[in-house]
This record gives sequence, C-alpha cells and structure tokens, in this order.
Amino acid sequence: MKSFTRLTGLAAPMDRANVDTDLIIPKQFLKSIKRSGFGPNLFDELRYLDEGQPDQDNSGRPLNEEFPLNFFRYKGAQILLTRENFGCGSSREHAPWALDDYGFRAVIAPSFADIFFNNSFKNGLLPIVLSDEIVDQLFAEMYASEGYELSVDLESQAVMTPSGQVFKFEIDEFRKQCLLNGFDDIGLTLQNTDAIKTYEARRRQETPWLFDVVK
Repeated sequence: MKSFTRLTGLAAPMDRANVDTDLIIPKQFLKSIKRSGFGPNLFDELRYLDEGQPDQDNSGRPLNEEFPLNFFRYKGAQILLTRENFGCGSSREHAPWALDDYGFRAVIAPSFADIFFNNSFKNGLLPIVLSDEIVDQLFAEMYASEGYELSVDLESQAVMTPSGQVFKFEIDEFRKQCLLNGFDDIGLTLQNTDAIKTYEARRRQETPWLFDVVK
C-alpha cells in the first residue's frame, strides 16, 4: 500500500450529500479484484452520458460537460471535497480503489459512512472529517479560485489553505501510523514474518502429520 505523509494537491468538488458507493463505482464494474483499472469508471453515471460496461474503451464515450470532474480546471485533482455521509450504501471495497486509481489521495467531508471510512484507510486513501462550516468555506474558496490547492499533513493532522489557514483533524493513532508507513493488513502481518516462520517450524516438528502432502 502507498504511504501517505504530506500532500499538496488540486481540490475538486463532489458537491452533494449521501454519495453512495454505487454512484462512486457502479455495480457492473465489480468484476475484478485487481484494485486497479477502476479510475476511468469513477462516478461513471455522472461523468458520461451513456451507460458504461466493463473493459469498454471510454475514449469515445460522450462526456457530461456539466460534471465538474470533466472540467479542465479540475484535471489532475488529488483531493476530493464533498458533503456529509460520503460512501454510504454497499460495502464494496471497489469504491476507495476507484478513487485511488483515478488519482485521489484524500477525501474531505463532514462525515463518512463507516464501512467506506474503514476501507479507505486499508487502501491508502485518507478520509478527513471537518465541520460543515469549514467544508462550506473550502467549497466557496475553491469555486472562487481556479487552481485551488490544499495541503494535507498527516503527521500534524492538519489541512492548510492557500491563504495559510490551518484546520486540524482527528485520526485514530493506529490508522495514522499504518498510513504513514504504508501498511495494509497484509503489510502489518508481514512485520511478524520471523515470528510466523518460527511458529511454523515448531508446529512442523510437533505435529508433522499436519504437513504431510496429500496424494
């Protein structure tokens, strides 16, 4: 998993509440567990004017010119600014995969759905909870200034605006350390590789019949 330490990136809007995971990545694209290749279909129903299908070449599909992620000013955005209860709906882990594959490293909202919130940390995506008032301010500043960038410092748990205003956010210390070090569940387990090998060697001696090859 990619580590997250500090990021300064362009912010883009998803200015609506209760964005569910089927809107983030529609159900027809949930046919792969590779964790990659989902970016072109992020917010598919909003980005395009037709219905997308898995493995389809998106280059010739008609774009929805009114959808902000299709605006040139938000091209290459790494921080998504959105409203309350982002990521509600089904528990599909493909939602943070799609956001990450598109290029987003952080999502700022007043609140998140619990399962999406947990899945994001496990996939290197930082969900940041700020108050409604602060999110309103960030939206207003972003709309007023093309090229609006935010800086996110995970170590100090702070979001900084172009004017230098700093907003602190809370994060569980364990999740913070996992993101800083790029540890997903597998990475955490591999930190105990030597202990695992020692245990397996001892078990092989104590119960050799468990390790017999079945013919």
